[in-house]
Order: sequence, then structure tokens, then C-alpha cells
Amino acid sequence: MALSEGASPATVDLTAVIVAMIDGEPRILTVRPGAGEPDTLPCGPLQPDHRTLQAGLRSWVAHQTGLRLGYMEQLYTFADRDRANSEAADGPGVRPVSVAYLALVNEVEHQHRAATAWQPWYHYLPWEDWRTQRPAVVDTILAGLARWVEAAPSAQKRMRRTERLRLAFASDATPWDEERSLERYELLYSARLLSEAWHDQGLVPPADLGGRPDRPMATDHRRILATAVGRLRGKIKYRPLLFELMPPTFTLLQLQRTAEALSGARLHKQNFRRLVKRQHLVEETGEHETQTGGRPARLMRFRPAVTLERPAPGVDIKTGGRVARP
Repeated sequence: MALSEGASPATVDLTAVIVAMIDGEPRILTVRPGAGEPDTLPCGPLQPDHRTLQAGLRSWVAHQTGLRLGYMEQLYTFADRDRANSEAADGPGVRPVSVAYLALVNEVEHQHRAATAWQPWYHYLPWEDWRTQRPAVVDTILAGLARWVEAAPSAQKRMRRTERLRLAFASDATPWDEERSLERYELLYSARLLSEAWHDQGLVPPADLGGRPDRPMATDHRRILATAVGRLRGKIKYRPLLFELMPPTFTLLQLQRTAEALSGARLHKQNFRRLVKRQHLVEETGEHETQTGGRPARLMRFRPAVTLERPAPGVDIKTGGRVARP
């Protein structure tokens, strides 16, 4: 179909958020383009010889990282005109469309190449990790967002900004919603508390932006990561994706720690175990883990039959965290 007059040509870029649990942390596979350049997610353009989008992405991931993907699902299509990549590699006026995917890999598949690294996803989104305590960076965030709200050009916009702050960062005793990771990133972007917001406009972040919650990624990749975090946090509640990140056998404590690491919140031990038992998600193997430093723990495995028994066999965890004003 011919382009209408004034329409911009587009390129299609395929991007993967590849998640694995390593040393008790959710990590993403990143590519390091060169010294001094920000990390990227594995990505590449759709080529004429790629039969499907997924085939194209698998090809790029194998080429860049040496990793062969297993579970994978389409995450989102990013095509904002005024966001990152506004000057595409093909030249000005070419509009980039990024099709992002979420992929989960098991611990046995951690092979990768020298130009890649498994990075904790909380390195890029530190305000999302509430497992042990309130992240120190939240104070910096709330102070910056308060200034942004007050700088609104009208009372109406000030109210809108206040509402965005309330929903994203749970101000005014609003319950913390761990699935709003994208909204939190977008809010920080709008308030110019992230380097990407400056770079996308061709500007250099000011020196007095010190203390910002900032470890940028190339182009729009940190935004894509925030989308993947929210998607995975939501989906483990109604699909058995948690077990895609577990070894074949595991203890209930290992399962709980994985759920906590993904959700960014500490869970009540007994409540979690009652939930897992009630939903018949796992079964005992008859063996025990002896390297626990205490009483041997029973080894469990995922019970595949649960996917046939009910439509939403996930771990519907309840976090219930709060963010207070500084």
C-alpha cells in the first residue's frame, strides 16, 4: 500500500527483554555496544528473510548473545513519534516502530558472549525494589516530583500531576501497586528526572540533577524494561510463569524468594505457603534439600496438571506496600 502524502516511512525494530533468576535476583540480558555507551537490550531490525517477527527476534538474539530462547511472548509495540529514536539510523523523517518481547530462561541456560552481561533489573529501576526496606532513592524521587507538581502552569495541570503521583508512587496512603512500573517510569520521564527525557530532546542533563535515580539505557530500552517488569508481575498472579524461572526441583522458600524478587516486596511466609498449597501448584518429589543450614527442606516440583484443572493457575500474591511522603 502506498504511503499517503506527508506520511513518514517506518522501520521495524525487534527488542527482547530476556529474564532469568541468577543468585536470587531477576536479571536481564544486556548488550554492551562499546566503552562509555549505555547498555541495550538484544535487538535488531526486521529483515526481509525473517519469516515472522518471532523468528526475526530469535535470530537476532542468537546472533548477539548466543542464547536460544524458549518461552517468549509479545510485550508491546512502541511507535511514539516524539519519544526515543526520533532520528532513526536510516535518516531523519524515518519513524521507528519497536516490537518488544518478553522471554524467560531457566538457570541452566545462562551461556552468553563477552559483549553481553546479565544485569539485575533493579540496577535500572531501583525505586521498584522494596524487599528489605524503603529504597533510599524514593526520597530523591518524591522531592523532585513535588517540585514538578508545584511548577505546573495551571491549577488543572497541577491536579493532574498530583493524581499521577498519587497513583504511581502511592502518596497519601494509597496502596502501592507493584504492577505500575511503567507508570512510574513515565512519570519520572515527564518530570525530567531521567536522562532519557533530556537526550530524547537533544539536550544534556543539567549538572544539578545530581542524585537522580538514573542508570540510563540506550534509546527507549529502559521504558521497554519497565513495561516488562509490570507485565511479569501481573502475569505471575494468574499464569504459572513463575515456574519458568525455577529449576526442575526447588524448596518452597526458594519459590517464595523468587516471587519476592520479581514483585519487589517481602511476602508473609505462612500466607505464601498456604496460597501455594491451596492452589495445588506444586507436588513433593520425596526428596529433601540438605544444604539449608538447618532442618532439611522438602523438594517440590511444578504440577503441570494444574493448567488443565482451572483457567488461572498463578501465584496471586498480595504485597500491600506503601510509600510515604518524605
